[in-house]
Amino acid sequence: MPDNKPQQLDWINNLRIVAMYMVVIVHTSSPLIMQYGKVANSYWFWGDLYNAVSRFGVPVFVMITGALLLNRDQEPIPFLKKRLGRIIVPFLFWSLIYVAFGWYNEDFTFTADTWANIKIVLHQLKYGSSYHLWYVYMLIGLYFLIPILGKFVRNASESELLYFLLVWFGVMMIGQPYLKRFDPQVDLHYFAGYAGYLVLGYYLAYKDFPARFNRTWFSIFFLVTLAVIVVGTYYTAIYYKGLSTMMYEPVSPTIVLLSGSAFMVGKLTNISWSPRAKQARDFIGGYTFGIYLSHALILRLIDDELNINYTLFHPSVGVPLTALICFILSLLLVYLLSKLPLGKWIST
Repeated sequence: MPDNKPQQLDWINNLRIVAMYMVVIVHTSSPLIMQYGKVANSYWFWGDLYNAVSRFGVPVFVMITGALLLNRDQEPIPFLKKRLGRIIVPFLFWSLIYVAFGWYNEDFTFTADTWANIKIVLHQLKYGSSYHLWYVYMLIGLYFLIPILGKFVRNASESELLYFLLVWFGVMMIGQPYLKRFDPQVDLHYFAGYAGYLVLGYYLAYKDFPARFNRTWFSIFFLVTLAVIVVGTYYTAIYYKGLSTMMYEPVSPTIVLLSGSAFMVGKLTNISWSPRAKQARDFIGGYTFGIYLSHALILRLIDDELNINYTLFHPSVGVPLTALICFILSLLLVYLLSKLPLGKWIST
């Protein structure tokens, strides 16, 4: 692996915004795929397609983290103070917002017993007050690992990195339902989880591939993998007589291949931005964490209050349009919050 290779941040910034929009697409299309058997297959197909194509969003976020952080020599305590300080405050703020929203929607009720109310809030904070906040819990866990994992990847040879990634992928394979009977008694699950995406992001960002592995090659690989996920999900739904998310799971072979190829397409795509367009891109990129934290609330509000969801038009248009509206409104919200006193702490 090359030493001290300069980082070209433009493609990282492009990829970060695309990944964020893909996360919103996932949460916009998920209600549709949950309607399997209740809506026409021609409608459900679009939910399947959009959910599949957008599943690389969170893995690519983790890969970007690996690409940007694993190459730095950082002591654990200073690293954790810096990184956790950036995410804990906005995470707690938005967690409490979702607690308040859950109370407003009567998902749970408070009583006159103050301690009982505190326990309800603590329970919400422990398990996540909104479905999408699992990502922050996972990210915090990865931050504890990054200073140690970084020392490994910076001193590892390419063959050692490939060894780690191949074992990670192999453990992932034998954990799949269709290969579960081959899962040995030997405990190989130390390699499991999102840590592999950190190493994969680092490896792909710094690896110089032969010229034949160009953007076209990775684009074709992405499309083939996407077809496998879409068709596979359709036929497993028929087989199980209900929706199966096996092909959608974030830490699964299909999503690893989809995410890796999407990452490489982003890396190999050079966009000539005008100064104004580049300024707009960097502006949006600076608020992606705030958009992530707030978008589930916006998605719920525009559905409940304005009836804006995938049914707005035909799902082929309704899903991406609803996601775009949610993305823009979330960006506007966190931008306005950033203008308040101490607002930067909860919006970026």
